[in-house]
Amino acid sequence: MNTLLVIALAPLVGAAIAGLFGKQVGRAGAHWAAILGVAVSCALSCQVLWQFAIGGADPFNENVYTFFQVGGYAAHVGFMVDSLTAMMMVVVTFVSLLVHVYTIGYMADDPGYQRFFSYISLFTFSMLMLVMSNNFLQLFFGWEAVGLVSYLLIGFWFKRPTAIFANLKAFLVNRVGDFGFLLGIAGVLMWLGTLDYATAFAQAPNASLNDTFTLWSGQVALFGHTWQVLANPVQVQIISFICICLFIGAMGKSAQVPLHVWLPDSMEGPTPISALIHAATMVTAGIFMVARMSPLFEQSEAALGFVLFIGATTALFTGLIGIVQNDIKRVVAYSTLSQLGYMTVALGVSAYSAAVFHLMTHAFFKALLFLAAGSVIIGMHHEQDMRKMGGLRKYMPITYVTSLIGTLALVGTPFFSGYFSKDTIIVAAGEAAKTGGWIQTYGYWAVMLGVFVTAFYSFRLLYLTFHGKERFREVEAHGHDDHGHDAHADAHHGDAHDDHGHHGPVEPHESPKVVTVPLILLAIPSILIGFFTVGPMLFGDFFRGAIEVLPAHDTVALAANTLWHDEHGWLSAAVGFGMHFYASPVFWIAFAGFAAATALYLYFPDTATKMRASKPGAFLTRILDNKYGFDDLWIKGFAGGGIKLGKFSWQRGDAGLIDGLLVNGSAVLVDRIAGILRHVQTGRLYNYAFAMIIGLIVLLAVLVRTIGA
Repeated sequence: MNTLLVIALAPLVGAAIAGLFGKQVGRAGAHWAAILGVAVSCALSCQVLWQFAIGGADPFNENVYTFFQVGGYAAHVGFMVDSLTAMMMVVVTFVSLLVHVYTIGYMADDPGYQRFFSYISLFTFSMLMLVMSNNFLQLFFGWEAVGLVSYLLIGFWFKRPTAIFANLKAFLVNRVGDFGFLLGIAGVLMWLGTLDYATAFAQAPNASLNDTFTLWSGQVALFGHTWQVLANPVQVQIISFICICLFIGAMGKSAQVPLHVWLPDSMEGPTPISALIHAATMVTAGIFMVARMSPLFEQSEAALGFVLFIGATTALFTGLIGIVQNDIKRVVAYSTLSQLGYMTVALGVSAYSAAVFHLMTHAFFKALLFLAAGSVIIGMHHEQDMRKMGGLRKYMPITYVTSLIGTLALVGTPFFSGYFSKDTIIVAAGEAAKTGGWIQTYGYWAVMLGVFVTAFYSFRLLYLTFHGKERFREVEAHGHDDHGHDAHADAHHGDAHDDHGHHGPVEPHESPKVVTVPLILLAIPSILIGFFTVGPMLFGDFFRGAIEVLPAHDTVALAANTLWHDEHGWLSAAVGFGMHFYASPVFWIAFAGFAAATALYLYFPDTATKMRASKPGAFLTRILDNKYGFDDLWIKGFAGGGIKLGKFSWQRGDAGLIDGLLVNGSAVLVDRIAGILRHVQTGRLYNYAFAMIIGLIVLLAVLVRTIGA
């Protein structure tokens, strides 16, 4: 218990020192406090993982203290640590540690240096609380804390309107998903009467089969009459409703269509946080959550089908958008969206272990690609447009080699880490398609086509950035850097000002060691981690007890018959898995994407330009540049519709009805009535006497008539 408390709280202490005492400890004190806090968590997390992987440790589930207890309901703060949690703890803390080190170089001259270290350490603490929780309430705390800190980090350069727009967009879109997530948690509490994972998971299989509620009676009542629209009421299985609501939360955090629109815009934040948010932490929270909730999702075929459809759509169609992007960070961002779709497809076909295995491998090579993109941005004096790069491999050899390694892992090159995880997901999706319906078939073909798309945009990025003509000779360095303040002359950036404060032509250079060393350390697991862990994590019993799969849904076991034969030991089995590419269409589809990108962007770049300028090319490019209209749907549709509704309510409701008719209208009516009655008040006594006599006569007439009746 003490070890787990230190793992969770060490980054929080570092964040407090850097944030609250930043001026006192200075820049060096802030980054050392944050780095040491995360380093302690990383070292202890590795120890915990070792105990599960090698020592055969039993899962740990214990409460630290009771948050509240009302009647029969209780909420606790506690930890559940099993093999799934241990793996996530190592991934989160290791990538976070390297991002912390990288930040020393990338943010060296930023005035918000201490604040940034405080934020990223707080982000790490929030993510650890999320993955280590043993109950839904603590999960929700970590979930919302991650969202809050991501808002602060995306809008870190708060003087830039684009950054403020991006962080507000991310915050609001995630609130949409979080509303569904909160409904799912409330459904668990109402249905099972508990917020604890262990109790809920144990009760779900016995309680799920016949528990339904009426979503709609099938009747519509209008104008005092009831019409029967449907013959039978619409009944919904409670477990399906709960799981779909929980997954809607995952759609927000893990940026699944249509709640994906925030992630590309979040590139407005500094590159280190792009790597931290989009590689190992925030966007993987939804994938981890669904894997953790596997005992619930396994009870609902409807929820699994919904997950599969959303994941397949995200994997293919967001990858296509990456083909037309020119900002180096946005290409990697759309790659993240597509790979998250692959993980979600794995969840939808009950290949939870394949999903979290790809989560792990993806964390390393995607963090590598983001940090390599940041290194390019540094070397190019904060230029991010790939059309203004080219030929950088001889100027930035370390960045180039590490980027190449990350690219090979991403596209699924045999024996690189991404190959083992992606190929398993695709084979598992194929197994599900054999016995499933149209959704399973759609999921399989979406991930197959996504292989070509991934290879194409990945090598396009590599060629435009590091190969070909040196287009940066025609570009002048920015007068303002990516941090939103005047660019400066220093050894780190190598900028040269003239007397007017402008720059000469860009002169690329390799980044300092504090930037390149994290790239090298991430490149190593991008090559090796899949090869050494594929056996126990995918086809062994590493996740036994942490992930539950019904025998009828076990697509990973079916994939093992094709991919994994360990009769001669795990080493030969891993080699055999790697050699599977000869018989697999996945490799040849990826090779086709590589060949197409090589032809168009390395040997015949003019052809790519002509294709894009042609009528069909321009039409497709316009669709992809417009991102299928999702931004317009959210910004102009929902947000714009809300603004128009507010203006209508203000003009017609507030100004027209309330102020105009009720308040001002009442005053006008009283004024007009008073204007009429005012003529009665003449000030002459004989008028008043005459009125009194007439009134008395009328009163007597009424009285006599009443008595006579």
